[in-house]
Amino acid sequence: MRQEFVQFEKNNGIAYVTLVQPKKYNALNFQMFKELDSIIYSLRRDRTIKIVILSGSGGNFSSGLDVKSVMSSPLHAIRLLFKWLPGNANLAQRVSCGWRDLPIPVIAVIEGCCFGGGMQIALGADMRIASPDAKLSIMEAKWGLVPDMAGLISLRELVGKDQAMLLTMTAKVLSAQESLEKGLLTEISEQPMKRAKEMASEISQTSPDANAAIKMSINKSWTASVRRLLSRESISQIRLIMGKNRLIAAKRNHQDHKEIKVKADYQDRQSGW
Repeated sequence: MRQEFVQFEKNNGIAYVTLVQPKKYNALNFQMFKELDSIIYSLRRDRTIKIVILSGSGGNFSSGLDVKSVMSSPLHAIRLLFKWLPGNANLAQRVSCGWRDLPIPVIAVIEGCCFGGGMQIALGADMRIASPDAKLSIMEAKWGLVPDMAGLISLRELVGKDQAMLLTMTAKVLSAQESLEKGLLTEISEQPMKRAKEMASEISQTSPDANAAIKMSINKSWTASVRRLLSRESISQIRLIMGKNRLIAAKRNHQDHKEIKVKADYQDRQSGW
């Protein structure tokens, strides 16, 4: 698919995904949904990618749904919301929960406005770094709607139930500092993209297989029973011990204690993660 509204770049194992509709503050049109969905699908299959940095162009993350564009065609609205079964994810939901399902860490860089559908996408990331002047809002109630892009999956893990209700029912616009205090952000940085790259570099120093297993275990076990958590930990550990990157990790750790350091490079992520 030709990428018109979402820019994709890959460099040294880091994938950069950027929303590109700056004149509309990166408002989400139907084509953008399709392009994001396609990129998420490709990232899942590309085992050379170690981490994803998700951002918006022109100093904003996203102002939310481009209502005029989406509603200009009834077919677009149908294709955006259609699903075979109620429990399945439709196109609108996949661009949020799809980031959670990737076996690689995803960092969202938030500048300017991050409203509505944009906020739902950012909530799908594993970590969120914002500039001090960023503004965030779960804004759907302002338009008489319920948040329906799967962002509530992450929201229920980040804040208490009362705060989730307050944020969604009031559609309040929060400052970066307020968002950090409520748990919606990981960090605030004067240079959020630079900080995201630093964080990506730090994460890249550990095994991509281990990171995939950690992300899966945390996401799937966060609200699961203790028995399921223990089961996932044991199964993941056995797979990691048998994998080649476990030996490389041990070698790297051993070399860290030597004066002469010859770093062994991790191999691509193991198939199946």
